[in-house]
Amino acid sequence: MGKEASGVWGQLSDGESEGKLLWEPPKLIFRGAYRGIYQGHALKNARAEGDDLVLSDGTRFTLEAGQAEKWVHAILNPPSRLDKLGVKPGMTVVVDGVEDEAFIAELETRVALDEAEEGVDLLFLGAEDLADFDRLEDWAGALAAKGAVWVVARKGKGAPLKDVEILEAVRGLGFTDTKVCAFSSTHTALRFVKRKRG
Repeated sequence: MGKEASGVWGQLSDGESEGKLLWEPPKLIFRGAYRGIYQGHALKNARAEGDDLVLSDGTRFTLEAGQAEKWVHAILNPPSRLDKLGVKPGMTVVVDGVEDEAFIAELETRVALDEAEEGVDLLFLGAEDLADFDRLEDWAGALAAKGAVWVVARKGKGAPLKDVEILEAVRGLGFTDTKVCAFSSTHTALRFVKRKRG
């Protein structure tokens, strides 16, 4: 979902230098002799001027020919939560234990939620304690060959489960973790796929 470019000439308020430019939604990051992190209002009016990507405050990054427009498009059209979670139309998606009405409504704009017992492309499993992973054992056989599980759990200091506990429990069931995604202001999602045998 992100973008990366090296050898970019950055003209920042602090000074000018060559560096690496990264688009990691929602942040645009420049790493050179001078550094900058831009998000929100700073990106709102991003525009292309020739080969330059220009931000609201006048900060300017010179990219390879033909790249500025692509970067502006990516910045002004950031991926949605469903894009980040890999939800595509036509997928078989099951939600088990995720109590988030806004998320369910969002999902239903893209897929028909299923009570499927096989061929599940994506399973969203809500987890509050280790006992919740017993349900994952039940679901393991229902996943499609390339199916994935997103474990959705509370984040922060008061979270009942730590990431380390989740990773250990799910790996113990024969899964490999592949990605982490900010799910909401209170929850995070960890993606797992079945470990390849051998």
